[in-house]
Amino acid sequence: MNPIRIVVVDDHPVVRDGVRSMLAAVTGFEVVGEAASGPEAVDRVLATEPDVVVMDLRMPGGGGVDAVRELRARGSRAAVLVLTTYDTDSDTVAAIEAGATGYLLKDTPAETLFDAVRATAAGETVLSPAVASRLASHVRRPAASGVLSAREREVLALVARGRSNRLIADELFVSEATVKTHLVHVYEKLGVSDRAAAVATAYERGILG
Repeated sequence: MNPIRIVVVDDHPVVRDGVRSMLAAVTGFEVVGEAASGPEAVDRVLATEPDVVVMDLRMPGGGGVDAVRELRARGSRAAVLVLTTYDTDSDTVAAIEAGATGYLLKDTPAETLFDAVRATAAGETVLSPAVASRLASHVRRPAASGVLSAREREVLALVARGRSNRLIADELFVSEATVKTHLVHVYEKLGVSDRAAAVATAYERGILG
């Protein structure tokens, strides 16, 4: 099995070195680059084509949210796992709506970070409990649960809990193809393009709560 290729982005050298060293020591991980700002991260990711970018948010010279938007605009398929000190509503929602796949805080235990990198590389949504709570409280519009069918809401709720398509299929006694079809319909109805954005939008609209 090929290793998960990772780029680490943080403006603090000590933090960046620490995260890089931790990840590099894990079997199955390969750190292929690092960056200290958003623009530098975009260049590094496009040059190395990693599977996962572990991204800080607030950095001098260009933050993580803008970097995520730029990467998506330029066609990068790297999954972005935010690793930051900040869990405010504006940071959380902005990062996920920009295209981040996961969001963890820097007080996350190392093993949780490792599991999150693996899950993010597999296309799963990873949210720390604090961030999930933030999203749940970030409801600005009236409930719009009628937008999705009961089954689509059920699938999306399981996605919000971090379940993979395979686990959702097992839990609902359907095929993975059926789960993928439901998610395609969810994306279309919510006007989003990935799992993390679907979860964020669903919480914002009151579909999940």
